[in-house]
Amino acid sequence: MSRLELVRPESLTDRVPYAYATVVTPGRTVFTAGACPLDAAGDVVAEGDVPGQARQVMANLRTTLEAAGCTLADVAKSTVYVASSRRADLVAAWGVVREELGDHDAPSTLLGVTVLGYPGQLVEVEAVAVQPVTDPA
Repeated sequence: MSRLELVRPESLTDRVPYAYATVVTPGRTVFTAGACPLDAAGDVVAEGDVPGQARQVMANLRTTLEAAGCTLADVAKSTVYVASSRRADLVAAWGVVREELGDHDAPSTLLGVTVLGYPGQLVEVEAVAVQPVTDPA
């Protein structure tokens, strides 16, 4: 089995909702493309709705990770992009991401950006995960 050790140095604040680093041994690393708020037809969903798009993004990320043999619990690090300069929009997207990740508080970076790739797209999440190593015994 691969192991993710989430690092939280005592000398840094514990008031952040994520670990500061992840140490991984052993396993195969999975790098995802940015998960976008697209439905099965390739259309952006929930236009103008940051939390709605974040829910679709996380569903798509979950599907991608499962296809690669991982779950959200295998995420070593994520990056959350929100096309907004409003902190409230970043917090809204982050709230959905944290809810989906549950107790697994791997390191993450949250960014407000000017624009994302699809017209009407407000949220994107990319992740690095570690595929569990199966024990042949």
